[in-house]
Amino acid sequence: MKFLEAIRIALQSLWANKLRSILTLLGVVIGVAAVIAVVTFVNGINGYVAEKIFNLGADVFIIFKVSPAVTNVDHFLEGQKRKDLTMDDYRAVREGCTHCAYVGAYARNNNGHVKYGEESLSDTFVQGMTPAVAITQDVDLESGRMLGETDLENNAPVAVVGTDIVDTLMPGVDPMGKEIRVDGWVYRIIGVGKKKGKTLGQSLDNYVFIPMTSWLKQYGNYDTNMRISAKAEGTGAVLETAKDEARVVLRSRRHVPPDQPDNFDLETNSSLLSIWSNLTGTFFIAMVGIAAISMVVGGIVIMNIMLVSVTERTREVGIRKAMGARRSDVLLQFLIEAVTLSLLGGVIGVLFGIVVAKGVTLAVGMPSVIKLWAVAAGLTVSASVGIFFGVYPARKAATLDPIAALRFEL
Repeated sequence: MKFLEAIRIALQSLWANKLRSILTLLGVVIGVAAVIAVVTFVNGINGYVAEKIFNLGADVFIIFKVSPAVTNVDHFLEGQKRKDLTMDDYRAVREGCTHCAYVGAYARNNNGHVKYGEESLSDTFVQGMTPAVAITQDVDLESGRMLGETDLENNAPVAVVGTDIVDTLMPGVDPMGKEIRVDGWVYRIIGVGKKKGKTLGQSLDNYVFIPMTSWLKQYGNYDTNMRISAKAEGTGAVLETAKDEARVVLRSRRHVPPDQPDNFDLETNSSLLSIWSNLTGTFFIAMVGIAAISMVVGGIVIMNIMLVSVTERTREVGIRKAMGARRSDVLLQFLIEAVTLSLLGGVIGVLFGIVVAKGVTLAVGMPSVIKLWAVAAGLTVSASVGIFFGVYPARKAATLDPIAALRFEL
């Protein structure tokens, strides 16, 4: 039997039993769609995190009281007992790190309330910062100027705002020099940042940057968890030397014994990305396991349906064998039918997974990136399911006795 003819016969058989074929495909469709959607989201989020969130540069490191990317519960609980980083720690690192080009400090409040006139905006990201943070975090301005050392020294009530503040609170108004209230405190706008857009449905432009000294004056010790960011004079050995210098300064100030680990966390861009990749990798493996269960269920359904098909077409098999069809021809016919059924489910699953992923991206802004290897893997796995679960029904059909088959009655 020619291969293309076998495929044509398989498609005709599937078309003749449309409802049964659709129900049979569901397991494979759901399994492949889940894998495609998860891979698309994981790759999209990883790329976004690498480009936007952890885009510190290869020569930048950050010192935390406890790293936000920590995954060890004991480490996290131990970190909560540590002393907060202070402005004196920041100044000591700035003076003691001779291989650091810039050293800055910042603290954050993610639930700020901003008001201008009668308009207001909530859930604003309020960050107190020293001027060097704009360099270490690669902050770009659309207009105005960035916070300076004079603003820091004088506890100046000035602010750099995101475009959401301007577009929502003062549309059509030049924001320069305008006064806004941030959690009840008055600040004068001196700069507007470049628009960044949204991710995961969350705006990246709803923020206010104020001098670190002003932030501490307003918020005091309220959940400060201040961080120190530094940009080394180079990468490689220079970066490692700068990290060691900062670590020595802080261990000395915080009286850490030589035989004890650091009572602070120091992270680079690569270490943060590595932790994030491990987290998303674990999530991906879990989802693949769930999808695999769906594929197995789909394969079992395909095998059962193919066994029913063999029973229904027993006389047809008898006629084919009586006309000279070999066992291999019958085996190939039913095996191709099983693979076609499974592969069709794989194609629908790939398309459905992509549509779901892109639909979620349009709806909530979750980044997604389609990978050709994921599409190829989905189709390969679906075809493999058809082969594995189609062999037994195909062998059963191939070994039918032609005389008994011709006499068979449903």
